[in-house]
Amino acid sequence: MLKKQILETREISHHSFGVNIITLAPVYKDQLNLVCEMECECIVFAGGIPKRNEIQDAKDAGAKVACFASTAPLATMLIKRGADALILEGSEAGGHIGPVALSVLIQQILFKVDSVPIFVAGGIATGRMMAHLLMMGAAGIQMGTRFVMSEECIAHPKFKEVFKRAKAKDAMATPQFDSRLPVIPVRALKNEGTIEFGNLQLELLHKLDNGIIDREQAQYAAERFWIGALKNAVIDGDVTKGSLMAGQSVELVDEVKPLKSIMDEIILMTPNPN
Repeated sequence: MLKKQILETREISHHSFGVNIITLAPVYKDQLNLVCEMECECIVFAGGIPKRNEIQDAKDAGAKVACFASTAPLATMLIKRGADALILEGSEAGGHIGPVALSVLIQQILFKVDSVPIFVAGGIATGRMMAHLLMMGAAGIQMGTRFVMSEECIAHPKFKEVFKRAKAKDAMATPQFDSRLPVIPVRALKNEGTIEFGNLQLELLHKLDNGIIDREQAQYAAERFWIGALKNAVIDGDVTKGSLMAGQSVELVDEVKPLKSIMDEIILMTPNPN
């Protein structure tokens, strides 16, 4: 499927584009080999921390490499591992998030690092905000929640309908109950699925205590929950128990529009520097 989408994108545009691969995915290694073999121009590692050799493999295949950084130490480490660019993702973002707000990451990294381009993500939904971040020195921005509300997005209509009604405070980060099960926080709109994930953590901790599973198995079980729950919500429309991953910018997006209209709106809302 990934190969087919890359080929289709190349057919409709001569411009370069990034391919996002998730380090936590079961077929991650196969996907990394594929994008290297297809000589993709930009590879974005997401969902976890890529190894030094994985970054190097992508660069050896001719790709520019971008990596997500949710803390200052991680940003420094990824630059040392060879990342060509960083995407600072604040805790305001949706889905898997780090512990630090974008406003702090900007001061820690964007204002101090000039060796690689720095992109920023988390809580961004307007052209005006984009303009201010560019003036601060960002090379660009990433929006996720904003584009869920595009007509072209394949998310289920029920999923989008929930986004229309949601407030910023509804997009909550999941808690970590115990350091023995270091799950990555996930920001999503609270529903029955959020409660089920809390119960799953307690169940996994009980199994850890009794030696039924080890720590790695527990972490994979937690991640499998989110993979399945996200599909249930986005594809199947189960907005009661599925995962409604959303950033706090969800309150700023209350209308489904064509992608072109969203892009035009972002650009028109960007002040002219001249």
